[in-house]
Amino acid sequence: MSRHRILQLCPLSPVLDRSLSECFEVQAWWTQDDPAAFLVAAGAGIGGIATSAQLGVPGAVLDALPDLKVISSRGVGMDKIDLDSARARGIAVAGSFGTLDDCVADLAMSLVLDVMRQVSAADRYVRAGRWTQARFPLTTRVSGKRLGLVGLGQIGQVIARRAGGFDMEIRYHSRRPVADCAFMHEPDLQALARWCDVLVVAVSGGAGTRGLISAEVLEALGPQGYLVNIARGSVIDETALVSALVERRIAGAGLDVFADEPNVPQALLSLDNVVLAPHMGSGTHETRKAMEDLVLANLQHFFEAGTVLTPA
Repeated sequence: MSRHRILQLCPLSPVLDRSLSECFEVQAWWTQDDPAAFLVAAGAGIGGIATSAQLGVPGAVLDALPDLKVISSRGVGMDKIDLDSARARGIAVAGSFGTLDDCVADLAMSLVLDVMRQVSAADRYVRAGRWTQARFPLTTRVSGKRLGLVGLGQIGQVIARRAGGFDMEIRYHSRRPVADCAFMHEPDLQALARWCDVLVVAVSGGAGTRGLISAEVLEALGPQGYLVNIARGSVIDETALVSALVERRIAGAGLDVFADEPNVPQALLSLDNVVLAPHMGSGTHETRKAMEDLVLANLQHFFEAGTVLTPA
């Protein structure tokens, strides 16, 4: 019995790559000398795609696969997959929904704690031998502070539960109120920024949220306010953010995502009021295994039952 043909757009992990090859006839797109010519010659008959949220599915790839029926992506970001085109063609799209909420929320709270208590800056202070010369400056308490959430989806709700353990008061901003939610919905993002002590960004990327955290929102956050972003770099006007941090018009930021990864604005590298992480929200052994298991399971379930387990 012939195996289903899938196009794997990038290496995912040694274990997942091997499992995909055992279950399907895998075409490795990234190894082709001329990927465009390869798609013209071999695109017909490819029924599935395995990819990552960071890469998504380039439009030219989507257009070149007339028999494509399913896309399985490692990650929850769908901003690099044309969902409208996929829906119009009846292509099922799956992500790693439900697998990474805890670890991303853990990192969000780690960044809140780090930037407000200046843990990373204090570590550098000790390592540089400066503690023998002077006491480290006072920092900002986290417990009992006001946390504003931009987005209250699956990850946002887990962040809210974590913040509750620190007795933080929580309000959130989203396009519409979340049903059966105990937290106050704030329809005005600038008003939320003015109210909170720390603004945590947890919305999806894409055209609808590009530049959502604007210069005006940062101005409303003000010189006592902190920003944490575990969403997508595109959600923040990065030029405005860099300026606000350099000029101390906001108190600090914890950033796991950037506009042009892995390139980080040079101006941020020397600032002690910024905590920088290399897009590691889902980067634990446990979560990555769960994500990768789901990439495979979504493809298998589709080819067996015609549906994916975790649809976009």
